[in-house]
Amino acid sequence: MDTVKDTVKGAVEDIIDDAYEKVCKLQKPSDKKCLDRSLLCVMFSPMESLIYWRDPKKSGPIFGGVLLILLSLKFFSLISVVAYVSLLGLAATISFRIYKNIVQAVQKTGDGHPFKDYLETDVALPQQKVEEVTKVAVTHLNATIVELRRLFLVEDLVDSIKFAVLLWCFTYLGAWFNGITLIILAWVALFSLPKVYETNKTQIDANLDIVRSKLAEITSKVKAAVPIGKKSEEKKE
Repeated sequence: MDTVKDTVKGAVEDIIDDAYEKVCKLQKPSDKKCLDRSLLCVMFSPMESLIYWRDPKKSGPIFGGVLLILLSLKFFSLISVVAYVSLLGLAATISFRIYKNIVQAVQKTGDGHPFKDYLETDVALPQQKVEEVTKVAVTHLNATIVELRRLFLVEDLVDSIKFAVLLWCFTYLGAWFNGITLIILAWVALFSLPKVYETNKTQIDANLDIVRSKLAEITSKVKAAVPIGKKSEEKKE
């Protein structure tokens, strides 16, 4: 059990460190301090516990509820799905409120509103956290824009060719699946692949190392054969 915990902790820390490094690289030289690393931990930790099924009572309803909504969106319009889901929720709360009122009247108790605790709960978003999360999102958006500019303007010929191949594969993917189907598959993968990787980490890592070495070998051969690729590397140096 301790080995599994260490494995998960190490994987999450690797993700956080990678994101942290990207944020720091994009900051101006005049900035003395990078974004607080604890913010990234706060952002990843709740999601990590859900997708690794640490508590099935929490992961199950969230996974099933969102999957049901996504499947509904595949066959019905967004407005219809939102309206029906809202009506079901409202019908449940109204029925429960009426039921509790009847029970209180019969038993002559003064328990008050059945949803009193939820009504008094503060649901406002913390302004400071919103600003911090927005800062992270904008930083990653800027990094994406810079990377796309580099690829589309062919700063490195090999990278741009690889990007073109990826886009070409996406054309086939788009022909096979529509947007909502891809979102459903991504949602199912999000709640299944991390757990599969955690369980079979050793075998998967061994196979990934083989694939990475082959890709690195092919990439080095292509760059060696393409003069423009060499020039780009020399300019970077």
